[in-house]
Amino acid sequence: MSTLRLTAPVTTPLRRIASALSHLPSRMTGLSALARSRRSLIHLDDHLLRDIGLERGEALAEAARPLWDAPSHWKS
Repeated sequence: MSTLRLTAPVTTPLRRIASALSHLPSRMTGLSALARSRRSLIHLDDHLLRDIGLERGEALAEAARPLWDAPSHWKS
């Protein structure tokens, strides 16, 4: 009778879930900050937008992006 060998411990998926859950509060905080920043762009005057290097159309396009469309450096 042969013995069945698992290639990875059974706990590996549980560790991945635990890791994802432990990062959840910081992810939620980051997404909340992103949403707040995007909403704020709509209310800036044109001279303030120029100060940060944006035009009105660019600010409106950024504000309209969905929440899950975060910058790639936030996803690491």
